[in-house]
Amino acid sequence: MHDIGRRRAWAIWAAALSAYGVAIFHRSSLGVAGLIAADRFDISASQLAAFTVLQLAVYAGMQIPVGVLLDRFGSRRMILAGLALMTAGQLAFAFTDTFTAALATRAVIGAGDAMIFVSVLRLVAVWFLVRQAPMVAQLTGQLGQVGAIVAAAPLSMALHGLGWTRAFAGFSTVGLVVMVAVALLVKDSPYRDAAHEVTKLRALARSLRVIWAHPTTRLGMWSHFTSQFGATVFSLLWGFPFLVSGEGLSRSTASALLMLMTGWIVIAGPVLGRIVTRHPFRRSQVVLVVVAASALAWAVVLLWPGQAPLWLLVVLVCVIATGGPASMVGFELARTLAPVQAVGRANGLVNIGGFTASLLTLWLVGVVLDLREPAGPSAYDLADFRVALSVQYVVWALGSIQILRYRRRAIAHMHRHHPDELEAMRAGTPAAHLGFTSH
Repeated sequence: MHDIGRRRAWAIWAAALSAYGVAIFHRSSLGVAGLIAADRFDISASQLAAFTVLQLAVYAGMQIPVGVLLDRFGSRRMILAGLALMTAGQLAFAFTDTFTAALATRAVIGAGDAMIFVSVLRLVAVWFLVRQAPMVAQLTGQLGQVGAIVAAAPLSMALHGLGWTRAFAGFSTVGLVVMVAVALLVKDSPYRDAAHEVTKLRALARSLRVIWAHPTTRLGMWSHFTSQFGATVFSLLWGFPFLVSGEGLSRSTASALLMLMTGWIVIAGPVLGRIVTRHPFRRSQVVLVVVAASALAWAVVLLWPGQAPLWLLVVLVCVIATGGPASMVGFELARTLAPVQAVGRANGLVNIGGFTASLLTLWLVGVVLDLREPAGPSAYDLADFRVALSVQYVVWALGSIQILRYRRRAIAHMHRHHPDELEAMRAGTPAAHLGFTSH
């Protein structure tokens, strides 16, 4: 009914992208409110981390159900449902003053957030050409970070100028405006007879086993696991306290660094998108290079004698921010074999990776901080953060080993079942939706 990759596709993508920006804002809102939240609810570091850990745990746990529902109901309905949940959760968060109730609202926000990103990626898969999709997917991930910019500066100013309740309640209403845009503009497919897949429970379990069994799906998941968590842990919770309490920066400078981090993502995303489009055979190797750079940057900062200079912290946030665009490569890897009707489930499985790593790391950092400084967030110093943030190296090591393992398996699988497409990828031609085959 409509031309793929033309004006209508871009209008649909823009509306869906605005929903993703709202999701990023709600996800990132505690990044600048963490210290205020610790005072408001009178909680420890591990309890503060519980907000984000629970939010991300719900997000990760919802990925498979969301993938199934997405393949059944389509992107438009899922995005609208996600926006409704996030708006309600953030509004409730504005008025609650107890730790338990606040936890429940973050869980609702996580459930709504879980529905957005994979729904937008499905629209990219069906509305754009194969040669366009990698770049549009990268743009989705990077331009959506505008929500993080809003969380880093305007929300920080609103919290100090308007107070907790009015700031969060006011920003929660943005979701209502975006819901109208999505309802008016988004269409699930350019094809007249596009069918949504209805799967019975037993067949669903079998289909998930098939999707998970293929090495490109697992390679995508581990790529997402290894590259995404560093930027998420820093921007969602521990970056702001580290910069203020550990490195001695002012709140305004720390907020500026979080904004710079987001701005760098917008720059790095298209660059990585172009690289992986031109060199599809090297995609997982690009992820490993970004991971190695992040580990090196953190090593320099954590081993620096005394507080690191500002220029080094600028380098740090830019390097670790590149992990966000690198994690998008995971979806491209999974898309190599996944047929269009299974994209929702494949993306859901990939998306579990990074957020599982993120919530694990968030929790571990909080536990280490509590062990080192029982007095709470107000007593943290640089030495405490140096020890706590070193737990990232365990997660990087695990993920890198798995990437190398499944890269070999993916190449061997494609050599057996798709040798022509594998050679085309070596020559620089991207491939997608080749279809699953038995081992």
